[in-house]
Amino acid sequence: MRSSIASALQRFRPGIAPTLVVLVLLPLMVGLGFWQLARGHEKQLLVDRYAERRAAEPVSSAQLNDMADPAFRRVHLRGQLDGEHSVLLDNRMRDGKAGVELLQPFHDQASGLWLLLNRGWLPWPDRRIAPAFTTPEQTLNLDAWVYVAPGETFQLHADPASTQWPRLLTALHPAALWDELGRSGFAYELRAEAGPGTYETSWPVVAMGPEKHLAYAVQWFAMAVALLALYLYLGWHNKKEKPHGSGHESTQHI
Repeated sequence: MRSSIASALQRFRPGIAPTLVVLVLLPLMVGLGFWQLARGHEKQLLVDRYAERRAAEPVSSAQLNDMADPAFRRVHLRGQLDGEHSVLLDNRMRDGKAGVELLQPFHDQASGLWLLLNRGWLPWPDRRIAPAFTTPEQTLNLDAWVYVAPGETFQLHADPASTQWPRLLTALHPAALWDELGRSGFAYELRAEAGPGTYETSWPVVAMGPEKHLAYAVQWFAMAVALLALYLYLGWHNKKEKPHGSGHESTQHI
């Protein structure tokens, strides 16, 4: 048994370069696979929590500031929109179409709290023409839910400073807006449910679902297995060629 193992090891000659490649790539591929699994698990927990809280009855706006974890909580609002300080979030895609999301300050009458309300998505097919929207002047009764971003929004470059309204941005922090306006407001964005004064409100919970992370994990593990199989195959079939003709030199007589 030991002799057969030793013989197999003697025949295993993968070479230095393939060995170095495998030592670098194999742990990387396996690590990326487990990282995708972990991300998928996090996204699944996020989706489950979203579904649970979206099924609950709306809370009052006065309860928001007292909540340790307000993410995805439904809230009933009654108040008016501030149409003079509108924000358009750029680069928002829906079904392959480019557009913006319209956010406006909302003053809730019951709590006296300022909230940043996302009224929904608007198409923007021609960037030479500004997106058209209207702002209701009457008091609105609507339901919304608290959106807490899972991470920082990726930006190629920071948004340019501007004092004009409406303001086109790629990312917005509510606290920065309240500081600029000199108001005491809620720290997170609220996304409106379908109702009066809203646009397209079919919000995705996460940009990439847990099933995609699982698919990527399977791909990384499959590539790791394929790399290891190729390495073993080459190692057992990479026999050095023996020199021929070295012991059969002919002697020519003169």
